[in-house]
Amino acid sequence: MMAKNGIRIAIAGVGNCASSLIQGLYYYTPERCATDVVGLMHTEIGGYRPCDISVVAAFDVDARKVGQDVSRAIFAKPNCTKVFQADIPEMGVVVRMGQVLDGISPHMADYDDNRTFVRAGAAELSKAEIVASLKESRADILLNYMPVGSERAARFYAECALEAGCGFINNMPVFIASDPAFAARFTAAGLPIIGDDIKSQLGATITHRVLTDLFAKRGVKLLRTYQLNTGGNTDFLNMKNQERLASKKTSKTEAVQAVAKSRMENENIHIGPSDYVPWQNDNKICFIRMEGLLFGDVPMDLELRLSVQDSPNSAGVVIDMIRCCKLALENGIGGVLAGPSAYFCKHPPAQYTDDVAYEMTEEFIRSCRPALAATAAE
Repeated sequence: MMAKNGIRIAIAGVGNCASSLIQGLYYYTPERCATDVVGLMHTEIGGYRPCDISVVAAFDVDARKVGQDVSRAIFAKPNCTKVFQADIPEMGVVVRMGQVLDGISPHMADYDDNRTFVRAGAAELSKAEIVASLKESRADILLNYMPVGSERAARFYAECALEAGCGFINNMPVFIASDPAFAARFTAAGLPIIGDDIKSQLGATITHRVLTDLFAKRGVKLLRTYQLNTGGNTDFLNMKNQERLASKKTSKTEAVQAVAKSRMENENIHIGPSDYVPWQNDNKICFIRMEGLLFGDVPMDLELRLSVQDSPNSAGVVIDMIRCCKLALENGIGGVLAGPSAYFCKHPPAQYTDDVAYEMTEEFIRSCRPALAATAAE
């Protein structure tokens, strides 16, 4: 079965993650979804497949993207993610100039234009113009893909979603869904929000969480742990500015602390981006070390190296977030979606173990299905 109406999304920040997401919308065709599909947690949710999602509005501040059709902008520099679906048709959706605010770290001007933003010469749109664009495009959901540390920009786009009547998905570590004041405003408006800070399909944080939970369930005392990450995309370049990292470190650290048997002292846990290695491009390499005590207080340690393409690793999760958000809109559910936020995000308002969060999300999907109007599949 396929839902009668598709899902219309708007994107704030047409970077690597947006590129992977949009490639995926065209990669997972109806034909591919009808087979033993690889790479999706759910082939369909509530009758919606990835190919039922369309981009209707997009905002960025880079001169190489603003004014371009989204189909071309997603492959423009400084984007460097893996191209797995090069055949993207013209969408008829032009990337518009957003607001810069704190979306660009000052230190990134010191790098060549292959690795950093080239600020567009176009005038920034006002808040009223962005809200009008969201309304005119009839966007159901606004996705926030601002860089780490963009506190003002993230809150600005959340405000735009509220005024435009859109659901909101916060993929980055500015605390909006987990801010009680913001959460209350989305509840009052009857608009769903999922956040904060996306948890990749099989990335550093989810792997670290699973291992930490395993220690707790198997009776191993976790004494010390670290997670060190390196990458070569603009996200890692942006994070060389330590002042922009506070919320990111909190988000990643709390995601692991939440599943530990007992909370670890700050000096015994270190989680965060470590360095920018240009030639890695969108390849993220993670190093995890865990030290603990087994039966009889006998010491043990575990070391793991994980290598993934960072942006495709998040795209499938976002596709599920979009579909859950759409179900909430169709069912009149506003405010923070507790299960999807806990399952898909590092810093939800309430943390649960991943198996509990998974069951909460599945129950949310099951409970929403009766309200869908569906028709026979194409």
